[in-house]
Amino acid sequence: MTLIHEAMMDFPERFSNLPEYAFPRLRTLLDSHAPGGDTIAMTIGEPRHPMPAFVGDVLAAHIAEFGRYPANHGTDALLGAITDWIDRRYGVRIDTDRVMTLNGTREGLFNAAIALCPEQKNGQKPIVLMPNPFYQVYAIAALTAAAQPVFVPATAATGFMPDYASLPAEVLDRTAILYICSPANPQGAVASKEYLAQLLRLAQKHDFRIFADECYSELYRFDPPPGLLQVAHEIGADPERVVIFHSLSKRSNLPGLRSGFVAAGTAAMGQIRQLRAYAGAPIAQPLQHVAQKVWEDEDHVVVNRALYAEKFLDAEEIFAGIPDITMPEAGFFLWLPVKDGEAAALRLWQQTGVRVLPGAYLSRDVNGENPGAGYIRVALVAPKEETQRGLVKLRDCLYG
Repeated sequence: MTLIHEAMMDFPERFSNLPEYAFPRLRTLLDSHAPGGDTIAMTIGEPRHPMPAFVGDVLAAHIAEFGRYPANHGTDALLGAITDWIDRRYGVRIDTDRVMTLNGTREGLFNAAIALCPEQKNGQKPIVLMPNPFYQVYAIAALTAAAQPVFVPATAATGFMPDYASLPAEVLDRTAILYICSPANPQGAVASKEYLAQLLRLAQKHDFRIFADECYSELYRFDPPPGLLQVAHEIGADPERVVIFHSLSKRSNLPGLRSGFVAAGTAAMGQIRQLRAYAGAPIAQPLQHVAQKVWEDEDHVVVNRALYAEKFLDAEEIFAGIPDITMPEAGFFLWLPVKDGEAAALRLWQQTGVRVLPGAYLSRDVNGENPGAGYIRVALVAPKEETQRGLVKLRDCLYG
């Protein structure tokens, strides 16, 4: 006779207070209502411009290598292409043993925290600082590493960059990792060299590492955004305090390739690579050949950037004269002020069929305030004509 016992299973408390993820939450808000027109999706930051034309040829040439285990940290050729790109882009030459390939930046932003966050900082539970709004993996990484996430508002009053320097010394002394996203998702703000240098001085004074999420670095409207590794090199900061993350998803319209990289100091990279050896998932070898070629080529990046620049010019014209709406410096999102983000997104969907994301879904409530509540995020990833139609409908519905 088989006995079936009803087990009482426990789940980890560290994840018990997570809100529903942004996009299931959006479906709950919108999908029970009929759209007010043909659907125009402007929610997800999934690039829809053409990928580089050579991708298929490179993949086909190496298709047989799906039958081999891939290089765990990245092939020598791919790591060399990445360090060459870092040198061209930021004027910093680093050895390939300071770089590791990633399955997109999300993997790295998560696993690097596990590899590098100590169990205690100055005898207390460590703190992981992050902007608010933020890319949600930052918080999950902190909780998984048994650290305390601290959400620091990045609002119009602070130039949409978190004012980490204003935090109390006792918070900074417990900090093990600080996340910064520049260009910022969702606001498109760019951290200046002075801002990054200040962060490096804070890191030196209070003994923590900076995780710089720079995956939008090549989607700029005017001047190339400075990078943390670049500023650290220029001011002579300790390279062990710097961990940077880059991706081909936005730069090269290849979100499905799942390819990026992390670069860090020699000691930090040793820890990151050690974790990958036991628990990571290296990129398939044929895809590493594709990534190598993509990092070596800049022509497609220039074309991609120009396509976004055209859409931002259209947005400037469409929203001209509307108070408090400004265009971002970089990225491919608009961060538009509204009275209530959820109400605005629902109204827009019901009246026009345009689908956007409430800003509160990218933020956390802190002391009863959510810095994203009065915004919607609008992705300019669709083709130019579709984007224009969506923006005009949005303007007439919410600002008319």
